[in-house]
Amino acid sequence: MNSNSIILTLADLCQYLKEHDNYLVLTHASPDGDTLGSAYALKLGLKKLGKKVQVICPDEIPHKYDYFIDDSECDFIPETVVAVDVADIKLLGDMWQRFEGRIDLNIDHHISNTNYAKRLYLDETASATAESVYEILDELGVEFDRNIANALYTGISTDTGCFKYANVTVRTHEIAAKLYAIGVDAADINRIMFDTKSKSRVKMEMMVLNGAEFHFDDRCMTLAVTLDIQKQTGCSKSDMEGVASMSRSVEGVLVGVAIKETEKNVFKISLRTYDPLDASEICKKLGGGGHKAAAGCTVEGSLKDAKDAILSAIKESLEEIDAGANITK
Repeated sequence: MNSNSIILTLADLCQYLKEHDNYLVLTHASPDGDTLGSAYALKLGLKKLGKKVQVICPDEIPHKYDYFIDDSECDFIPETVVAVDVADIKLLGDMWQRFEGRIDLNIDHHISNTNYAKRLYLDETASATAESVYEILDELGVEFDRNIANALYTGISTDTGCFKYANVTVRTHEIAAKLYAIGVDAADINRIMFDTKSKSRVKMEMMVLNGAEFHFDDRCMTLAVTLDIQKQTGCSKSDMEGVASMSRSVEGVLVGVAIKETEKNVFKISLRTYDPLDASEICKKLGGGGHKAAAGCTVEGSLKDAKDAILSAIKESLEEIDAGANITK
């Protein structure tokens, strides 16, 4: 982490939000439930305090999130730019150069945060940025309603794999319980987020699994989603969410790798790992980052180049683990 940002406490952050207005809230590209849920919960909450807020997403927002998206607009000149769940400014996709040096506040939970904003509120212990947004709105005295609860629950549930991942804590369940008390539509959200697939997604999974590869004594599983597969199946960006997690149910796999071609010869790599592997440390070797159990990076070149690069980084980590295990024997 660099040392560019002013690090804020919860009290500092809430005071800042009270004193400022005309907010432009940014989400990361290829939006997921946490960045969207956090952004729109923050928008809805700040509006209750009389603030003017607009959310901008670099990419089209998948329709499955329509149940909490607030499209209402108000005419104002943005004065305060806030990025939520954005660990690195380049995660803003095509917008990052437009906002370089202009982001006043970053609210995040990624240990790999690059400290790019003028001010940073970072809680690495939170399972999702939405956990932090809940606490921020609560501290601000916002009256929670079902829309805010739905947005926050979406952020927390998606970043925890419906409360299955190791990042879940007592605090996570306590906040979820409070959202239930508010009247969150948890069953419907879980069905939409975890139990519903498009036909394009099913076709894509069939093709991807048919080309799955295993490495390092079957401890690593790679899944590739090329532009050709995307074209044949007609899958959208949202259809490709969670491909790396498809490996989590395979016995013996410590690291699942999804290699998605986002444009010709540009590959977004997503990792999901189990202890003792650290996905964030592996992806840092290729200029990326994230969490211990989930991280990502981008590699340019051919599919072989991308695969070779990530496998080399994984091999290095596995060899370190194996060497350590031999020492302790």
